[in-house]
Amino acid sequence: MNSGLAILAIGFFLGMRHATDPDHVIAVSTIVSRERSIAKAGWIGVLWGIGHTLTILAVGAGIILFGLAIPARVGLTMEFSVGLMLILLGILNLTGAMKWISEKLSSARHSMEGQHSHIHQHVQDHAPDHTRTGSQAESLEPPNWLRKPFAHLGIFHALRPLFIGLVHGLAGSAAVALLVLSTIHEPRWGVLYLLIFGVGTIAGMMLITAAIALPFSFAGYKFAWLNKTLITGSGLLSLVFGLLVCYQIGFVDGLFTSHPNWTPS
Repeated sequence: MNSGLAILAIGFFLGMRHATDPDHVIAVSTIVSRERSIAKAGWIGVLWGIGHTLTILAVGAGIILFGLAIPARVGLTMEFSVGLMLILLGILNLTGAMKWISEKLSSARHSMEGQHSHIHQHVQDHAPDHTRTGSQAESLEPPNWLRKPFAHLGIFHALRPLFIGLVHGLAGSAAVALLVLSTIHEPRWGVLYLLIFGVGTIAGMMLITAAIALPFSFAGYKFAWLNKTLITGSGLLSLVFGLLVCYQIGFVDGLFTSHPNWTPS
């Protein structure tokens, strides 16, 4: 039992370290580069970590519990998707398309919220007295401490890091699961390890995104030119790193050849 708890504790800290992988940091830097709120940046890291953990659990549990084997070409494709995503994020940042999409969706969300509020008030004003309390409807809503951060982020800002985390989880899930198999021989403990590993990744990424947001937040309020330089730099870094990842996986590791060579890492 003590050795099992020790392994789980190690899993948590390994998850925090896993969050510092270069491709992870570069990806989230393109997201928080336009974020002025450190608290919102932290929630972006949490959402990224949740997406990453969901994929790690799904794929890793399949390998641990059911002996799922991932062919080399499929594994390389999952890692290649990370490179494509980094390229896309870099292009969106450099062209300003990410800012435009964010602003458009944010304005649409505010408009819909205003219409919903007006309709809701109209219904309440014309409803019978016994239905105006709204207690039943309110009881179905999530608690305020959970709803408030996501309401401030908006749907687009919440789904974007969640989706990116899902893709990154695909690239690392096989390696983590195989590491667990070589260390923990009890499947239930293995799946629990994956969950603790994911919690550590969430915590690590929350700290990283908050730290990355610090210079962007400072530059945004003090020096507009520096803020623009940081945004451009994060976009270029994501684009170049993504191209290198795609080249490495596509041609060096052989995804686009007849003899793919894949070692989960």
